[in-house]
Amino acid sequence: MSKQTYRVCWCFRRRFKVRETEPPADIKELFRRYSENDIMTAEQLQRFMVEVQGDDKVTKEEAEAAVDATIKELKHLPIFHRRLLNLEAFFRYLMSDYNPPLPFPPKVMHDMDAPLAHYFIYTGHNSYLTGNQISSDCSVVPIIESLKRGVRVIELDMWPNSTKDDIDIVHGGTLTTPVKLNKCLEAIKTHAFVASEYPVILTLEDHLTPDLQAKVAKMVTETFGDVLYCSESEAMIDFPSPESLKNRIVVSTKPPKEYLDSAKSMKGNDEDSVKMKSASEDDAWGVEFSDILEKPMHLDEDHKDEEFHYEEESVKHNLEPEYKQLIAIQAKKLKGGVKDWLHDDPTAAKRISLRETRLDKAIENHATDVIKFTQRNLLRVFPKGSRVDSSNYNPLIGWTHGAQMVAFNMQTHGRSLWLMQGMFRANGGCGYVKKPDFFLKNGPEDKIFDPKNTLPVKKTLKVKIYMGDGWHLDFKETHFDIYSPPDFYVKVGIAGVQADSVMKKTKILQDDWTPKWEEDFEFPLTVPELALLRVEVHEYDMTEKDDFGGQTCLPVFELRSGIRAVPLHDQKGDKYKSVKLLMRFEFV
Repeated sequence: MSKQTYRVCWCFRRRFKVRETEPPADIKELFRRYSENDIMTAEQLQRFMVEVQGDDKVTKEEAEAAVDATIKELKHLPIFHRRLLNLEAFFRYLMSDYNPPLPFPPKVMHDMDAPLAHYFIYTGHNSYLTGNQISSDCSVVPIIESLKRGVRVIELDMWPNSTKDDIDIVHGGTLTTPVKLNKCLEAIKTHAFVASEYPVILTLEDHLTPDLQAKVAKMVTETFGDVLYCSESEAMIDFPSPESLKNRIVVSTKPPKEYLDSAKSMKGNDEDSVKMKSASEDDAWGVEFSDILEKPMHLDEDHKDEEFHYEEESVKHNLEPEYKQLIAIQAKKLKGGVKDWLHDDPTAAKRISLRETRLDKAIENHATDVIKFTQRNLLRVFPKGSRVDSSNYNPLIGWTHGAQMVAFNMQTHGRSLWLMQGMFRANGGCGYVKKPDFFLKNGPEDKIFDPKNTLPVKKTLKVKIYMGDGWHLDFKETHFDIYSPPDFYVKVGIAGVQADSVMKKTKILQDDWTPKWEEDFEFPLTVPELALLRVEVHEYDMTEKDDFGGQTCLPVFELRSGIRAVPLHDQKGDKYKSVKLLMRFEFV
């Protein structure tokens, strides 16, 4: 047993014993049960995988491959000249990347032949911004980063440049520095399908004159070529499927005259009078939103739902035919009241965009109308104008009401974005997640799903948090505390419909790099199809805010039962090299 020394001052040092990482009691008992003479064969591991892990279809060859991979990492031990595991090797296997909580290797599992409206789609907002909405740089870098993470909807705001002869991508009416449209298009072409072969939807905010629209049409068609999808008709009864649009880029925008009906000067409101925050939100964690579904915002005045209005050119538009042909998914301007927004034209599927506050207003009294609208049409939700710091909202407000495109500022990290990343770890990370059937068709007596209704518990998720490991490999000795080893605890819970959303936590374990909590939790789920498992590791600090020790978010509807090694991620969502929790999942 080794020791760690922490210097408190020049004359005083604290020493802490460093224990060897030892399997929890449950692991020892399972190894005893499934091994013989302290040795586990591939056949015995296969039986463990079937009976304990619930991997009913696992083959002997797959079990042998798991043994071989484990042996390769532990070849320094003399036992490993044969295809056998001892207790240490079995434990290492359980803590390895070969035993993840989601299907492995990642693959597309959902039916991809349904219309686009039947999927949640990984969606970005103002995808070109590197930071806040007012003064940050516009760049291709965040576009590339988003595409590499599997984001499938990229948004570009198109404005005339200063000389009116080219197109800038910029957040109009702000101090953001522009980037050229052609650079953005080239970046999209190069990186569109590195993470997923399913379609990239390019949403264009158009503030252009007819001659510049023609220039856009030329740029887009020349850059994307045959990859660009063009609809054969102006109106589609249903949108095409992700499968039929594989490796295609699809343009979605409103007819330009809807952007430039009249000149409007830049206008703020009470909602927009906020102080700038850092891009990391309130702290390393971001705002907790556990009660956000319980407290709908009540807007005193209709104008409080408006974003900044920027000065626009008042120009009569004759839509260029080449430009018109680009638009495969037409977005419609909101007119009238909520019922008018949500009118379902049986002859033409459409897309509408609602600011998060407008969605909130709509679902107060028209929740089922929103859901019915999304059975055939696309609903995009985007951040309210006061989020000048590029913060995000709770995406479940959109998802629990069927919204396919919940648009996020991907450059801002925190709990909201972790939920977004968690949802789209589903279905092999392809950026499209099939919506539950209750969103797509009405129930008995033509009843439409309503997330506010109290439903019976459908299943209960039982979670056991055994232990954590890897921090000593990925962090400096004094990263969490300069005077002692870290004091870790875990927060674990559910984000989903209001009835299912809850957070719980383990006890704090002091001065331990490999904490062993061995605590059990139960989560009754009324709508498991929309549930996400939230996991956060905190390092307790008595005098300041808790330090960040890692996080992950996992779609409950794809969670593998059994004992699993759960990799943790940093604030951005990048996976740590070594940090994992050993957890057990059981559905009853």
